[in-house]
Amino acid sequence: MTGNGGATGATGATGTAGATGRKTPQQLRSYRWFGGDEPAGQAGMRAVSHRSRMRQLGYAGEDHLGKPVIAILNTWSDINPCHMHLRERAEHVKQGVWQAGGFPLEFPVSTLSETFQKPTPMLYRNLLAMEAEELLRSYPVDGAVLMGGCDKTTPALLMGAASAGIPAIFVPAGPMLRGNFRGTPLGSGTDLWKYWDDYRAGLIGECELSELEGGIARSPGHCMTMGTASTMTSAAEALGMTLPGAASIPAVDSAHYRMASASGRRIVEMAWAGLTPGQILTGEAFEDAVATVLALGGSTNALIHLIAMAGRCGVPLTLDDFDALARRIPVLANIRPGGAYLMEDFYYAGGLPALLGQLATVPGALHPDRPTVSGASFGASYGAGGPGGGAAVRNEDVIRSPDRALSAEGGVAVLRGNLAPDGAVIKHIAAEPRLLKHTGPAVVFDSYHQIRERIDDPSLQITADSVLVLRGAGPMGGPGMPEYGMLPIPKYLLAQGVRDMVRISDARMSGTSYGACVLHVSPESHAGGPLALVRTGDLITLDVAARSLRLEISDAELDRRRAQWHPPAPKYQRGYGALYTDHVTQADQGCDFDFLARPGATAEPDPR
Repeated sequence: MTGNGGATGATGATGTAGATGRKTPQQLRSYRWFGGDEPAGQAGMRAVSHRSRMRQLGYAGEDHLGKPVIAILNTWSDINPCHMHLRERAEHVKQGVWQAGGFPLEFPVSTLSETFQKPTPMLYRNLLAMEAEELLRSYPVDGAVLMGGCDKTTPALLMGAASAGIPAIFVPAGPMLRGNFRGTPLGSGTDLWKYWDDYRAGLIGECELSELEGGIARSPGHCMTMGTASTMTSAAEALGMTLPGAASIPAVDSAHYRMASASGRRIVEMAWAGLTPGQILTGEAFEDAVATVLALGGSTNALIHLIAMAGRCGVPLTLDDFDALARRIPVLANIRPGGAYLMEDFYYAGGLPALLGQLATVPGALHPDRPTVSGASFGASYGAGGPGGGAAVRNEDVIRSPDRALSAEGGVAVLRGNLAPDGAVIKHIAAEPRLLKHTGPAVVFDSYHQIRERIDDPSLQITADSVLVLRGAGPMGGPGMPEYGMLPIPKYLLAQGVRDMVRISDARMSGTSYGACVLHVSPESHAGGPLALVRTGDLITLDVAARSLRLEISDAELDRRRAQWHPPAPKYQRGYGALYTDHVTQADQGCDFDFLARPGATAEPDPR
């Protein structure tokens, strides 16, 4: 994996820093809108107009002229519980910006709530990325603070900022506090799936479910398991786009307030220095992010998001890169769903800096000398070269050393074969070991609605050895590739104690989920991939060690079925959905829009 890290659409800030490495006020991008403190006649009519409208907003010239203007992109909304505190936290960011001599402006941007937005917020990740990019490009801003955390917001904001090419720093929303059910710690998502299966099996009733509803989500913040949210905020930190330790801080901890203020102060210095994402998001940065995700036992969704993010930066990142690193990166974080603890425990154990300190002892795992938004090297964030030899681990069961790893290999494997010629993914660390090499007859469902209606039907003769197959759930077919991949198990098997089966789909799976679920089958069935050709009764072989996924029929039979296949009707005939369908790439390419992922310059607006 190589690449220069330059954003594919980046334009960068106007002006070049002087001999001191610090811009002058005249070199700030916002100067082209406001003209600084030039007399009205020299500034031009547009600058006079812009300055007058700032006065209309209540700002005096000394508030903003000659200072870095900092955009705070805030994904807060009344319908996003993961971000319900970000309106308050934005005030802490503003405080830091003012303290450092900058001028903050808060911009509301799309909120992608994993909980409520249907059919899936993945359908709108690229929309938020476009919004972030165009806001930063079209307004008089010199730097940006990106505020997000719920699954798709982190990659979307970073993709947009990378393409916009102005200085940017990410402020993670932070995980919520651990849940509680009758004295037992609960993890969002992970324990919901577990207790729901118990309910379907008749082991608990309505009373227990009602208690669970009131105890599993107790505070602001995103999922406190190592789901997609914690995986992606940790990846953002590993990329060098946050202050050290930012991703692990619980949302309600006072340290989160201080981190937000410190990020506000730091972005002002970044704006003066002209430190852009293109200088930080290099090939080495993405290698370190992949290694970090694997060491965390992170979400399979990270593969899609990191590939898309790397594409925006001109860095070639492929499924094979993930698989190669997974073979030599151990799983060090004992966090659900692959482990036992929760993010609050991880924070108290030392957080991501402590995990990176352990990961750094694996030869060649990290690149300590690369730059980060902090102004220091990546290695400095986890104590590389310091007198203590690395950030301290406060609980060695939560954050393991490589010689006590949960798994000697990363918890994700990339599969290929005649059923997934462009790849598929399995989080094998979260599956029952007996299923990692398995052959069984397929039971095929053409939609998630169909599987919900029919999964408990005894006439389907589903056994523990069956392979459940869901198609029509990919980027185009879903639409938006919903998190349907943890397919339900029939009630009668749950009652017999069966808690895992081989399940295959072109969908994604919640990062909080678990099981022998093969995901992201590419090409998807809606695009004519081999998954569209599977029939109930066909034998399918999964062999994780061999990285193989095969449909046990002849090539001639596959060709015969392909000739009979007809593409389904598109899900959308107009609007954003039609734009999405026409331009989204497949899972192995990151599900970005082809016109956003391709290289090429975008002109800066002329404010005069």
